[in-house]
Amino acid sequence: MRNINDLSKASSCSELSELVQQVGLLPLLDSGITGYSADALVEDDCRYVILPDGGWDWPLWKWKGPIVTDGNCVYGKFFAGKAGFISMEWWPDFCNYRRHERPAPSEGSIEEAILQTLHEQGSMITRELRAACGFNGPKMRSRFDGYITRLQMACRIVTEDFVYPLDKHNNEYGWGWALLNIPVILLGKEACRCPRTPQESFERLFAHLKAMVPQATEKQIMKLLQ
Repeated sequence: MRNINDLSKASSCSELSELVQQVGLLPLLDSGITGYSADALVEDDCRYVILPDGGWDWPLWKWKGPIVTDGNCVYGKFFAGKAGFISMEWWPDFCNYRRHERPAPSEGSIEEAILQTLHEQGSMITRELRAACGFNGPKMRSRFDGYITRLQMACRIVTEDFVYPLDKHNNEYGWGWALLNIPVILLGKEACRCPRTPQESFERLFAHLKAMVPQATEKQIMKLLQ
């Protein structure tokens, strides 16, 4: 199997999408492991750049949405609280292991209320979900974002797409908002089922990353998987 150091760098959305399929689990930005991120696997002119007029361009950032919506991978804050892609080939094992390590929210908890809201109302951007859950007071935003991150780390919430505001010329601008959903609703029950035990899934994931990212230490791999 080829490892990440043998892969050609991507210069287009379609090429990066193919790299996600080859790597299987790919953090978007710095993972703490040299060369292991989507940002490290794209050509230099696809990274963030400040334009002469004060604006910015970041092809990698703009490619997230199309890659997520093509249906071949899952996106969310899966890696030590940071965002990244997981191919559909590896999602069942990743979901299986993570949900075992991070059990379902307890009855009456805020996390349960968040999931129930998404079940009842469908996909929502974080701001809408926060309001629907009653987190409208001062300093509530960061607290709510913490719950969302924990639910993503537990593979109970994923990003369906990205929504951008429009200017007066009907052009998208800004960083965009993540459109959140529940995996079983977005992907279907079968996509979230795994025939292996959580331990078997972990061993399979660990072996895959060990081979794919040979420069990573066991401690670094564990940090990304736990």
